[in-house]
Amino acid sequence: MTVSTQCNYKIHLSQLLLLATQKILPQNYEINIELARPKQANHGDYSSNLAMQLSRYLHKNPREIATALIGALPDSPYLEKAEIAGNGFINLFLKISAKQQFLSGVLLQGDKFGHNNSGKGEKIQIEFVSANPTGPLHVGHGRGAAYGASLTNIMVANGYSVTREYYVNDAGRQMDILALSTWLRYLELCGYTFPFPENAYQGKYVADMAKLIHEAHDNRYVSQANSILQELTQIETRLDADEHLDKLIAIAKQTLGEDYVYIHNFVLTEQLGDCRNDLMEFGVEFDTWFSEQSLFDSGIVARAIQLLDEKHTLYKQDGATWFRSTYFGDEKDRVVQRENGQYTYFASDIAYHLNKFERHFAHIINVWGADHHGYIARVKGAIEALALDPDKLEIALVQFAVLYRNGKKVSMSTRSGEFVSLRELRQEVGNDAARFFYVLRKSDQHLDFDLDLAKSQSTDNPVYYVQYAHARINSVLTQWGENETTLSTVDTDLLTSQPELMLLQKLIDYPDIVEAAGRERAPHLIAFYLKELASEFHSYYNSTRFLVLEESVKLARLALIAAIKQALANGLKLLGVTAPSKM
Repeated sequence: MTVSTQCNYKIHLSQLLLLATQKILPQNYEINIELARPKQANHGDYSSNLAMQLSRYLHKNPREIATALIGALPDSPYLEKAEIAGNGFINLFLKISAKQQFLSGVLLQGDKFGHNNSGKGEKIQIEFVSANPTGPLHVGHGRGAAYGASLTNIMVANGYSVTREYYVNDAGRQMDILALSTWLRYLELCGYTFPFPENAYQGKYVADMAKLIHEAHDNRYVSQANSILQELTQIETRLDADEHLDKLIAIAKQTLGEDYVYIHNFVLTEQLGDCRNDLMEFGVEFDTWFSEQSLFDSGIVARAIQLLDEKHTLYKQDGATWFRSTYFGDEKDRVVQRENGQYTYFASDIAYHLNKFERHFAHIINVWGADHHGYIARVKGAIEALALDPDKLEIALVQFAVLYRNGKKVSMSTRSGEFVSLRELRQEVGNDAARFFYVLRKSDQHLDFDLDLAKSQSTDNPVYYVQYAHARINSVLTQWGENETTLSTVDTDLLTSQPELMLLQKLIDYPDIVEAAGRERAPHLIAFYLKELASEFHSYYNSTRFLVLEESVKLARLALIAAIKQALANGLKLLGVTAPSKM
């Protein structure tokens, strides 16, 4: 019997059940057929609760319906048998020959194994990281980067056309604070002494940028400093810390004039360049770096606010312009333009999403920190108010990772400079461990990042465990010394032991895992799968000899582990993790 190496058995069995359903239902109903993988092997390869679903239409006992469904199943070259279990579950068993011959498809597809065309080339945008360029990326940002990059890889594997985008907040107050902080450190290098604001940026990177300016321009930016230095030495107690900082920024802009623009652009360029390099070294790249400032320069912010006004969703109060976000489920209305005429962050966010829609993406995914959860209603509300479809926008929330070293939590604060940067983390544990550990849990769940475990070379370290499986297989195949491409044509009928059949089923599961990871926006499903596959392989490796004298047995086993190696490599690549040949 010849079994198609391209067949998705899960889809095939679902189609069989659908045909059986059509035979026993008196009329057409919309039925969602789902197959699950039973936890116990003796319960079959797939299980369905279809009979329980149909009982609401047929008003019969589910076991009776399950009996009728099994009797109505069409013949299949892949299905060995179907059994009833429990209250009416249908357990489906694949033929051993179907599992055996699946191997050739894995080896022939190579690095495309697991890919599908469910996305049908649909154009989607995934925006992620988008951290303010006011300092080095820290370990919290790293989780969003790892999640977003892995998700884009997975969506591409599912046949989508993906645009990776980073939104650069280069037009807001935080950049002004960074420019001010750098200039004040520069003045210190020029011999001035004053109290440095506690709520300015404190990190060493600020002093480093100040040093670069001083080395390049000496005392050029000192001559107009008197006003702000006087303000610094005479802190007004009637102002709170933020008001005082805003006053310093206003004075700096006024006294420095065009020189302020230079300092602002210099610190932006330095920090954005550092961010780009850090992410590239982490294996995270973007198709588009979108400037917030460009929204103002192009006039789309003003246009977006005008459109909202035409939709009667704005009103004036206390001199400011407000968006009626409570109409759309937000807890309170939001200011889009202040009394002084300046647009708020929210206004530029509205314009940015209008721009996304005008670029005709079929679907938009924003990867946000979990602390932005309350922002969802107002953004979606603005989209709806613009007469656009808010369902096209999806928000994937990512909890920040908490770093532990020697069992102690490490604090992080960008302003104070007390943080562990992503670069420091990568240097300590390596890119592979960082990428894998970041996606080990569902993105919206809390993540404790254990540095000691990530650095350990033990079976307790999941990334080491998975990579070691790949290296072990490569070592066996290297000892064999023949051309691996010939393994796609070997006879696999001798793969009949329980461990071998379990590994074959695990390989069959991989395409379904890739599809589910895309559908659920869940890279952690890939990580879980790789851990399970590696575990089953290591057990098989410890109990089995591969380079045996009997040629047919040897080739069949080598074909199996070569296919496992391919699945491991493909899954690791989706997560941005290398598959080493030796360890």
